[in-house]
Amino acid sequence: MENIPKHIVLFPDGNRRWARERGLHPLEGHLAGKNNLEEFLRWAQKRGVAIVTVFGFSTENWNRSPEEVDYLMTLLETYLGEAESIAKFQEQGMRVCVIGQKDRLRPSLQNVITDVEEQTKNNTGLRLNVAVSYGGRWDIVQAAQRAMQEGVAPAELTEERFASYLSTAGLADPDLVIRPGGEMRFSNFLLWQAAYAELYFTSKYWPDFTEQDLDDALAEYAKRQRRFGH
Repeated sequence: MENIPKHIVLFPDGNRRWARERGLHPLEGHLAGKNNLEEFLRWAQKRGVAIVTVFGFSTENWNRSPEEVDYLMTLLETYLGEAESIAKFQEQGMRVCVIGQKDRLRPSLQNVITDVEEQTKNNTGLRLNVAVSYGGRWDIVQAAQRAMQEGVAPAELTEERFASYLSTAGLADPDLVIRPGGEMRFSNFLLWQAAYAELYFTSKYWPDFTEQDLDDALAEYAKRQRRFGH
């Protein structure tokens, strides 16, 4: 397949609804979603995608029940920190990075993040960005704060320089946003970075998203003309 997007943004949405419709506890939907993410990364890398940024936990998700928040944090900690996951990252040459308000996370998860980022920092395969306690507005505000702290004069603050203060500094902007789950909105994710990304929505819940669904999204992307406002 030609014209593969370099950077894909993924909303793994619909996990709880998927579980409820099957008579399962909503938390089981998150586990199914995590398992499908591992498959998705393998499919994407096989097709030549260079970067996948996945919305793992938003700033608004802190408002969910303490039980669900704790489960999601534990799921993230296990996924990023267990020996089996690290071995897979290394085998696939995957570099793992976490973006977001890391200081809001529990210390054990912060330690796991530091460790996995250090262990995979020299890998040259797919780059996985996991957004945790992330919000697009937060990212823009913290970038502005950092620029001001460094004394950047208003006339010196170009779009390029501003982008260097964002949590995704140095990365290519997203080319394609994939959102399963039936919702058709941005939900405060990568608001600056995805200004010209192509959007692909599907009503399928994330745990049901297949390799063929990815190919359908890539085929749709390949048909579009990206004019960037021209």
